[in-house]
Amino acid sequence: MSRSSKKGPYVDLKLLKKIAALKPGDRTAVKTWSRDSEISPEMVGFVFGVHNGKDFISVMVTEEMVGHRLGEFSPTRKFTRHGGKIQKELEQKAATAAPAPAPAAKK
Repeated sequence: MSRSSKKGPYVDLKLLKKIAALKPGDRTAVKTWSRDSEISPEMVGFVFGVHNGKDFISVMVTEEMVGHRLGEFSPTRKFTRHGGKIQKELEQKAATAAPAPAPAAKK
């Protein structure tokens, strides 16, 4: 469920103060734990260090990101491929097998 339109977008006030203190185009990362803050037009061009529960993921804000949340660009779960041990063995066998020669072109 989205936020009520009469309330307006949620942006953490501490985050806005940190942005106001920086010069435009400054590339230093602004560390934040506020994953639920919405990206506003004032944030475009800045780099944010968004906390994912373990690390700070660097997020460079562009114009296309306005209206989205900071947490959308900092995944909290690390994807490991599907298949487990059997799939890993099959991939290793396929990598070690010599590739088949390409068929000769007919004239």
